Amino acid sequence: MPSTAIRRYDYDADRRRLEIEFITGRRYSYADVPPSVAEAMRRATSKGGFFNRRIRDRYAFERLGG
Repeated sequence: MPSTAIRRYDYDADRRRLEIEFITGRRYSYADVPPSVAEAMRRATSKGGFFNRRIRDRYAFERLGG
């Protein structure tokens, strides 16, 4: 099921970085995200809900792009 909040995401296991692009076009990179959390996001029915519960306000992040 497509997310109404998240356009796409990608996880770099070597760097433990989760990059998320929202429907708005804003992109963020979240640091030190464990592989188990990235895998749980992949399996989540609601990506936006998972993000709000398990990632937002829990990991340091930086905004990417302009």
